[in-house]
Amino acid sequence: MKSVFEELGGTYHKEGDYLIPDIVAPEAPHIGLWGRERKHYLQQYHNSIYTALLLSGKLNAHLEEIDRSANEMFDLLMKQYAGREGVTEQLKAQDQMEWVRRMNSIRDRVEEVIHSELIYA
Repeated sequence: MKSVFEELGGTYHKEGDYLIPDIVAPEAPHIGLWGRERKHYLQQYHNSIYTALLLSGKLNAHLEEIDRSANEMFDLLMKQYAGREGVTEQLKAQDQMEWVRRMNSIRDRVEEVIHSELIYA
């Protein structure tokens, strides 16, 4: 008589006197900073959406997509803002502190855009 595990296609291997199921844990999702911020936001302010995504098994895919989109948006906007405002490698060579100040300002504004467009949407 086969076990349910065997009926579903599962196999075992023998170690000593024991049969050990041949199972592999699923690959852990890669969720970065933006995905974690989205998760926290959903847990705090939209618990029903969070719970629905979690129970449907779509939460990790959603968080990975938010993280990927946010990283792409961050890179694109940083380049665009820096180009528009004249923050160049030449400025970096001439006045590093001014370059850092401007880049920090740009980063802060880009993060605000990402929060309003992706994380808190």
